[in-house]
Amino acid sequence: MLPSPAVFHFLWEVNFGAVKEGDSVRTFGRLVSYRPEESKATLSIQHAARQHQVVVQTTFVEPFDPIIGAQYIVLGEIEKAEGGDGVMVHARVLNCVDGVNLALLQRGVNEQRSYFRERGENKGDAATAAQPRAPL
Repeated sequence: MLPSPAVFHFLWEVNFGAVKEGDSVRTFGRLVSYRPEESKATLSIQHAARQHQVVVQTTFVEPFDPIIGAQYIVLGEIEKAEGGDGVMVHARVLNCVDGVNLALLQRGVNEQRSYFRERGENKGDAATAAQPRAPL
């Protein structure tokens, strides 16, 4: 059986418990630090006047040539952070996407969520319609 596909989560959702340990996620943020001796990078983004950060384990994507200050998209699994506070993304893919229009990316993610929500509602309607009816 294949693992469930990675769902796009904004960085502020990853930190506020919208995802569980072991979930596959896609998220993005600005690379603010990289510690090669620990194979860890930190992505950051500002949302609603707050700065949000997540630690990214880079073991599976090394050698990694970081560009501090550039935008990155990460695909990986959620793990509990060392020390028990917060979460960490164990990266399977870490790509520099500097120059991407972030407002447009956020709009696209929201449109995709709306589509999936509608599709899920329509599946429920189709399942109800497919149920056999009692004879009149």
